[in-house]
Amino acid sequence: MSYAALMVYVDPDRAPEPLVQLAAHLADKFNAVLIGLSAVAPLVANGLLASEMSPAHIKETRAKLVDKGNWFRSVAGAIRRNVEWRPVLEVPTEAVAREARSADLIIIAQHEALRDVYTGLDPGGAILRVGRPTLVVPDGVSSLRGDHVVIGWKDTREARRTVRDAIPFLRNATRVTIMEICPLGEESAAQERMDDVVRYLNRHHIIGRPRVILHGDGSGAALLTRLAQDEGADLLVAGAYGHTRLGEWIFGGVTRELLTTSPICCLMSH
Repeated sequence: MSYAALMVYVDPDRAPEPLVQLAAHLADKFNAVLIGLSAVAPLVANGLLASEMSPAHIKETRAKLVDKGNWFRSVAGAIRRNVEWRPVLEVPTEAVAREARSADLIIIAQHEALRDVYTGLDPGGAILRVGRPTLVVPDGVSSLRGDHVVIGWKDTREARRTVRDAIPFLRNATRVTIMEICPLGEESAAQERMDDVVRYLNRHHIIGRPRVILHGDGSGAALLTRLAQDEGADLLVAGAYGHTRLGEWIFGGVTRELLTTSPICCLMSH
């Protein structure tokens, strides 16, 4: 199992060179094609989508995406020759959800807040809809060696799927640590769950080291990322939205924090 095609979302209003460099290096590492995607939803007055766009508006928007494609090829092409560019006139989250059919892995930038749905990508909405593992990259991070990968384990459907989706990264890692954060008194049950994960990975020729962490003060996401950093990991693997997204954004949750504040790259699936 490997990744044959990677897709990176390129914000049309920014120049995310570190993100594109990271994506190109990963494509080279996995000998995969790199697909760059950028999307803009043409607007009319008051932020409403145009049902019939004027020819001038279409031409202007397409020219903007062509320029972004030329920029993408200049950055990614210097690292990986096998690249493609897809300019789309559509709401960005909708475009990523649809075009994800062409890729094994989606790569997006970490954003603190969505500017607006017509010009900005909604990371949470994309993860819920793409049906592919999504790599969320903090601002300014331009490389991902993946030598030490930390799995944030929780016995949920989303975590099980993410571990399977992460196998190409896990096989390339020199060290894999499986962490479960649990309340006092549940250490034995947590160890049993992680032992099963260790056996699963062993069958894929991956050696994992389990570690049970007692939940202390602060959020689970902050504890997980701090421990991953302390261990020298540069990739965190975690399931996304084990609870409803609405509940996470109202009451807080691990996915929400990882999407907006994680200092290291996060691989997530739903």
